[in-house]
Amino acid sequence: MIVRKRVSHQIIDEIKNKIRTGEFPVDSKLPSENELAKMFNVSRVPIREALSALASHGIIESVHGGGSYVRPKPLEQLLDQPLMEVISYHQVIELLETRIILETKAAALAAERHEEEDLNKMYEAQEMLFKELHDPDKINDKADFLFHQSILHSTKNNVLIHTLENLSDIYNRALKASLTINTRIKGKKLQVYEEHQSILKAISLKDAKGAEQQMYIHLSNSMEKLKARRSEFHEG
Repeated sequence: MIVRKRVSHQIIDEIKNKIRTGEFPVDSKLPSENELAKMFNVSRVPIREALSALASHGIIESVHGGGSYVRPKPLEQLLDQPLMEVISYHQVIELLETRIILETKAAALAAERHEEEDLNKMYEAQEMLFKELHDPDKINDKADFLFHQSILHSTKNNVLIHTLENLSDIYNRALKASLTINTRIKGKKLQVYEEHQSILKAISLKDAKGAEQQMYIHLSNSMEKLKARRSEFHEG
């Protein structure tokens, strides 16, 4: 069966090819969204989707209000990797709203029900995040996912665990997209680390109210940062 590619995926392939051939050189600024739309004879919507996906995978860097640039190290292995499905601003915000509803209460339950093994996994995630704090090529999605997953499993509530696990596909795509954008903000990685530390401290002290409050602050801060950089997503 012949499967037609989405327009945005065709554009991704074209841009990657132009980077490979040197038509879009390393460190160069890409044509504007309007120019790319004319070049590929499409609307700006699939152009924005394609640029968002390329930025999420570290092939280009989008500067707020300043266009997009080919990254200094667009390695062949990066160009050869398939890109994950594009995710929109609205999907990321809806996922964060859902996480605020569920994970704040999950943090409270984790404070009440955690075992030593659960805490060790949270500390492990924090150690992983700390080691990557000053690496600009790391977006820390694995460390972040491990931290929140450890809290979730600490609740010992199978319904809650399965509810969030059923969202794992969009959860991981949204997490990668949002972290890619948020980690461009100076000091954001350290802020995330410190917010995790506050959550972990409350959980370790069995402070359910404090854990719930710190989780709310953490996820709300992420949402506010994303709202401020809405233009870096496609609207979808």
